[in-house]
Amino acid sequence: MSYLKEFTKGIIKENPVLVSLLGMCPTLAITTEAINGLGMGLATAFVLVCSNIVISLLKNIIPKAVKLPCYIVIIAGFVTLIEFLMKGYLPELYTSLGTFLSLITVNCIILGRAEIFSCKNKVLPSILDGLGMGLGFTLALLAMGAIREIMGAGTLFADTSFEINIPLDISMGIFIMPAGGFFVLGIIIAIVNKIANKKPPKEIGCKGCPNSAVCGVNGGND
Repeated sequence: MSYLKEFTKGIIKENPVLVSLLGMCPTLAITTEAINGLGMGLATAFVLVCSNIVISLLKNIIPKAVKLPCYIVIIAGFVTLIEFLMKGYLPELYTSLGTFLSLITVNCIILGRAEIFSCKNKVLPSILDGLGMGLGFTLALLAMGAIREIMGAGTLFADTSFEINIPLDISMGIFIMPAGGFFVLGIIIAIVNKIANKKPPKEIGCKGCPNSAVCGVNGGND
């Protein structure tokens, strides 16, 4: 098993949002600002890694008949922890994310990785899988939030110490509306799928021709 492959697969090739189309609800709902996308992505990544670890450790103990309820209880425990931490240290972000923070418990990405990967693999690959998928999810939400905020409000990381004012002549408010979310998501998905499915160019000349062996031009050696 290639540990590097397990980590990197979730960033582009198997990105949970842009390729598998999971987690659409928070992706479209909270990415009106870059900071919201970053916060939700990191929170989900934390829960994903921690739940992967616990489920991998307990995979031989959890009965198959009740494995889904057990997964939800484990995930809910880490969601509660991240909620407490955010409420105590990042109250503004906690308020901005609202109900979607609690809904991490039933996020298809986390439940999917628990069922597909961590319950069948050892701890280290499960950690790398969680980190890669979490990073891919975070980058997708951050890109969505950054594009929508820049185009819709002319700022980046608004109301934070990292706020950047973008010199746009016209701010297009539609980008921070639901229609703008769908538009930006579609564009990013198209770009990522183009990159993920990129095939190497075919050889040009006789070497790339299936009939080169029987061709009389230069003996098929061009």
